[in-house]
Amino acid sequence: MLPKALLSRGAALAALDLSLPGWTAQRSASSVTIPPPACMLRPLEVPNRYLFGPGPSNVSPRVLAAGGRPIIGHLHPEMYEIMNDIKKGIRYAFQTNNHMTLAMSGSGHTAMECAVFNTVEPGESVLVSINGVWGERVAEIAQRIGAKVHTLVKTPGGYFTNEEIEKALAKHKPVLFFLTHGESSAGLAHPVDGIGDLCRKHNCLFLVDSVASLGAAPLLMDQQNIDILYTGSQKALNAPPGTAPISFNDRACHKMFNRKTKPVSYLLDMTHLSNYWGNDGKPARDYHHTGPVSGFFTLRESLAILAEKGLENSWRQHKEVAEYLWKGLEDLGLELFVKDKDLRLPSVTTIAIPDGYNWRELLAYIMKNHHMEMTGGLGPSIGMVIRVGLMGYNCSKHNADKALAALADALKHCPKSKA
Repeated sequence: MLPKALLSRGAALAALDLSLPGWTAQRSASSVTIPPPACMLRPLEVPNRYLFGPGPSNVSPRVLAAGGRPIIGHLHPEMYEIMNDIKKGIRYAFQTNNHMTLAMSGSGHTAMECAVFNTVEPGESVLVSINGVWGERVAEIAQRIGAKVHTLVKTPGGYFTNEEIEKALAKHKPVLFFLTHGESSAGLAHPVDGIGDLCRKHNCLFLVDSVASLGAAPLLMDQQNIDILYTGSQKALNAPPGTAPISFNDRACHKMFNRKTKPVSYLLDMTHLSNYWGNDGKPARDYHHTGPVSGFFTLRESLAILAEKGLENSWRQHKEVAEYLWKGLEDLGLELFVKDKDLRLPSVTTIAIPDGYNWRELLAYIMKNHHMEMTGGLGPSIGMVIRVGLMGYNCSKHNADKALAALADALKHCPKSKA
């Protein structure tokens, strides 16, 4: 016999008028009022283009194939093995023995925020060198977490002497100094030698952005006393966008694991990420987030290609192709934005906008007629430069010739102003 309470509930339900709207199976089945969008009923279409801008760049068929491998669980033993391979590949690319080496799930900006969030606490002094857009971004990130931000500023293409840097370190006494090695918005490869020594002298961590330069220009993390180094997957490293290698040395680890406050971001908290990547010495890796499995496949493959080629060969190739491109641009009568050849970034070349031309019209013509991406400036270099990137899979004299032909065609057919 049913309990009295259930009988009472059944009687109450029976008393309801189930013919009213909302109580019929038919009404429930027809509750979808937004139809499927027409675009989602068409096949995906992606154009073939030459990505000769500052990134992302075209990737090799081998890397594309790696991204098409079957998905496995992000906590499977096989995935851990792939992640371990990635750590070893990053150590080679960075030239470091740092144990705390991993890849962020996200773009280079993710690694940028991870570095600042974990090593800087509210109220601490930070020194940021700004000679393009990336220093501007780091300064804003540090301001948002309540740091006391001090800046060294140059116009795009300018660089900072070690004397200028040491003077600012002594004055502001920062816990962190930021420098962009490959300033892609200006086409500058900033000298790094000696800066790490200055930061150690002034008890400051040295943070370097190598998103646009890693694999294209020499950088030696341990030898140059860089405390924190990060890059992105989509440029000379030549994987699809979406992963960002980063490494912390013991000095940086001591600072970030002895904080008084927790980092503002849970996702980017290195106390969790160090476990997720098997770097904290614990026997088990706990769930933290679902990493980009296919992105890790492609990152591993790109690091494998770099290891097979050899870092020094990669640096040599990028330099040779860049110099070939620079001569071709000068032969076209174009002016290179960075005057000092030794300060030019091999992966991204900046051209001063030629007199009388609308740079947007030039780039639009090249895209329309040559299916080729080149870009204008970014941040403070907008309206100052055209940027041409030949990196990773795209780094060849054959592609340099294609870029030069497209530029020559645009200069011939785009109208010049009367001014």
